[in-house]
Amino acid sequence: MFGATMTKDLSPREVKAALDAHEILLIDVREPAEFAAERIHGALNFPLSTFDPAALPKADDKTIVFQCGSGKRSATAVDQCRKAGHEIDAHLAGGIMAWKAHGMPTVTIDSDTGAVRDRS
Repeated sequence: MFGATMTKDLSPREVKAALDAHEILLIDVREPAEFAAERIHGALNFPLSTFDPAALPKADDKTIVFQCGSGKRSATAVDQCRKAGHEIDAHLAGGIMAWKAHGMPTVTIDSDTGAVRDRS
């Protein structure tokens, strides 16, 4: 789908549209505490600190896209996948920071009540 030698930088709008169309599987490579505090709805957590490309879930007909806080760790995950022979090359450029800067919704946990809250 994408070039084998470059990391495909996807914009927040591209990722949102692909999520809404059920075309991608979004993998958040931030640490569990970061993921618990705030995340993109539908993302799965596979922390980079314990990342193993072989442990990624089957995406079937979806494209795997990585995401982190700013884009650095997700680019590292793409590199690790390439080195392991996986054809995964896309990430959310700018991470969740860019996502929020573009006004995209996230899910947070209320630290007082534990309630899950959608933030738009």
